[in-house]
Amino acid sequence: MAATLAKLRNLYSTKTASLSPFAHRFLSTTSSVQDSNEGWFSKLLVRRIEPTKESHSRLLSDKEVIYELQTHNMRPDSSDKYLENYKQTVQLIHAHKLNYELVASWTVELGDLDQALHLWRYTGGFASIDNAKKQLLKNQDFVALKNERGKLLRSRHLQYLLAFSYWPPIEPRSGPNLYEMRSYSLKPGTMIEWGNNWARAINYRRNNDEAFAAFFSQIGRLYNVHHVWCYKDLQARKETREAAWRSPGWDECVAYTVPLIREMHSRILAPTAFSPTQ
Repeated sequence: MAATLAKLRNLYSTKTASLSPFAHRFLSTTSSVQDSNEGWFSKLLVRRIEPTKESHSRLLSDKEVIYELQTHNMRPDSSDKYLENYKQTVQLIHAHKLNYELVASWTVELGDLDQALHLWRYTGGFASIDNAKKQLLKNQDFVALKNERGKLLRSRHLQYLLAFSYWPPIEPRSGPNLYEMRSYSLKPGTMIEWGNNWARAINYRRNNDEAFAAFFSQIGRLYNVHHVWCYKDLQARKETREAAWRSPGWDECVAYTVPLIREMHSRILAPTAFSPTQ
């Protein structure tokens, strides 16, 4: 049995030379796959992550920049009123200069319909979040808008996220574009393994500048990952994804991440009129 386990561990190892500098910070691997005929079996396993004295979030991201993802499920008959309310809320928040800025705002076109997603950025860590919340709750106009908005919603969800450090910097896009948010629920304990594989995989998705943002959750639903891609249209999405599959190495990165996933789903998003990125 011991010999069999040792063989399986060796089958799942990868060549350290192919890892990015990001991956070398926290992942220790051994030898490469010895038997190519058995290589498929290694993809069914999750590599063991060596103990570390650093938190996973510290290894994966800059903790001083925190993102907030608001998911609002609108009443189908109230979407116009809701969007006008939220536009006024954005203007009010920006006027207060609280190190709290809107990065993107979308409505769902395919997937969970009657849903709006708003991505905010705090600079200054959780202290800036605490300060922004305190200041806004003192503002009667903000509270009134918040209360009015609650009547236009069926439900809502909030997550605090960190951005993966290996992903390209978030930059506003000029439209028209559509966005795809691919959300993954990972098995607990696999976030670093995910980061290791995507630190390599992202290199296969840079040709068409489609990588917009990537995050993992800190508060809210945990072990959640969100990848956001930007395309001109659905046809461009199809062509870009097919081109990635033709790139040697992309299939291997995908094969190693599949065993880490418990659940995944995709949403096609359209920017709102007031979204900073179009």
